[in-house]
Amino acid sequence: MRRVVLATAATVSGVVLLLSLKPASDPTSAAAAGGAAAQASSAAQDTPQGGAAAAGSGTFTGAVAQTEYGPVQVRLTVADGKITKAEAVQAPKGGTSDQKTALSVPKLNQETVTAQNAKIDSVSGATYTSNGYKQSLQSALDKMKASAGSGASSGGSASASASASAGSGAASGSGSGSTATQARTVTGKVSQTEYGPVQVRITVSNGKITKADAVQAPSGGLSDQKTALAVPKLNQEAVAAGTAKIDSVSGATYTSNGYKQSLQSALDQAGG
Repeated sequence: MRRVVLATAATVSGVVLLLSLKPASDPTSAAAAGGAAAQASSAAQDTPQGGAAAAGSGTFTGAVAQTEYGPVQVRLTVADGKITKAEAVQAPKGGTSDQKTALSVPKLNQETVTAQNAKIDSVSGATYTSNGYKQSLQSALDKMKASAGSGASSGGSASASASASAGSGAASGSGSGSTATQARTVTGKVSQTEYGPVQVRITVSNGKITKADAVQAPSGGLSDQKTALAVPKLNQEAVAAGTAKIDSVSGATYTSNGYKQSLQSALDQAGG
């Protein structure tokens, strides 16, 4: 009987010893967990924290700003997040407002493109129009920023396809250069008229005129008024037509002809 008790005790001790030597966890499970952790870490490192914000592009029209002399509304043309053109689709008109609008709006348009924001100076003698312009301009800028923000929210899913597109572009574009043409500015030759020189400068992107302005135009006396009335129209027509085949402005024939000659010179240099 004593021998049976001793044998049973030895067996129990052996079982306890074997249980104490069993590993706390399955080696295979631990390896799998380690691999999953490594993959998660790698994924965390490859995922951008915010993604690049897509720059707004297109045309953005601000809200109408009511002034004492009439409504003002601004429209912006934007490429890759930069303002390439600003124009007033509505502005005070009638009586002296016609002259004030013709004198102030071209300056406000130019300042907007230069400043790239609504912090521009008011034009002396056209305070109400200037303030209305800046209000509508800010509204258009807000729409532009909202468009860029919505592009950023979808940037995570777009980044992969963009990378794939870039890769395929690199493979098929060897020797042909980038498919996107950068915007460049070209200044035409000076065209001499009976009332003074006219010189046109254009901004060209992807073979299209995105902006046109006269860096020189007749000035002094009656020429100031004619230039203020004619040049904004000629600028707008040049962008719309994309060529020098634009109509002359009534009452400013010499300025119009000089403008078209210089515009053609600029187009020739741009290869258009």
